[in-house]
Amino acid sequence: MYEVLSNEEIAPKIHRLTVRAERIAAARQPGQFVIVRHEEGDERIPLTIADADAEAGTITLIIQAVGEGTADIVSTPPGGAILDVAGPLGRPTRIERFGKVVCVGGGVGTAVLFPLAKALAQAGNEVTTIIGGRSEPQVILRRELGAISAQIHFTTEDGSLGVKGFVTEVLAEVLADPAGRPDAVYAVGPVPMMAAVARQTEPARIKTIVSLNPIMVDGTGMCGGCRVTVGGEIKFACVDGPEFDGHLVDFRELASRQNTYKEAACRLEARADQPSEGADQ
Repeated sequence: MYEVLSNEEIAPKIHRLTVRAERIAAARQPGQFVIVRHEEGDERIPLTIADADAEAGTITLIIQAVGEGTADIVSTPPGGAILDVAGPLGRPTRIERFGKVVCVGGGVGTAVLFPLAKALAQAGNEVTTIIGGRSEPQVILRRELGAISAQIHFTTEDGSLGVKGFVTEVLAEVLADPAGRPDAVYAVGPVPMMAAVARQTEPARIKTIVSLNPIMVDGTGMCGGCRVTVGGEIKFACVDGPEFDGHLVDFRELASRQNTYKEAACRLEARADQPSEGADQ
């Protein structure tokens, strides 16, 4: 059992949990994740380790409640416990001193971006951060990312914070400025956003790393659910990633697979909502 030490709602349906996990905190590196199971028989949920304190023996998880499994996890009160936290899993981020780096995050993907941006800044890079969401409450970790960024830009679809529009619009302005041209770009968020970022940086041959979040089950590559095509080869996000060269990812295939799972989940939810045969009407 893994004790939940704190549980804070940082945005609507998005919670930040601090969990006691000494061995994971000591071994974790930026970019790695854990697979969490709230109770026996529950769904296994992959979650990026947003931060860790090896001395205190804790890890930080940022979770958006989008289904029954994640809703159960975020409902765990301080002092409560989570049954399983397996990890750290995945390959760590390859941290280098590139020079100028732009970190782009969309929605809850910003939680995945944070440990990468933090490690890049600590390595001596000049970090420019661009984060966005549908509206002001969905633009998370503004203070934390602002503290490690030379510049930080916000975008919202409704114009309630920063630039009205998408992160890619601000990125286009940064790329067009010769003085601000980055040596590398890291992007984490919805698949269409990451695909758009990769298309923007490819003509200029700017190194672009994306963090993929396909469906995972075991986190060991055995189930094959997280397979993606990168550079024409089959890869498994749980063991070969989750980070890949954005210019080599087959985003069209990834989006198609993600949508297939979403459609299946919607059908299952619709069946669950229907009264069983013979039930009182």
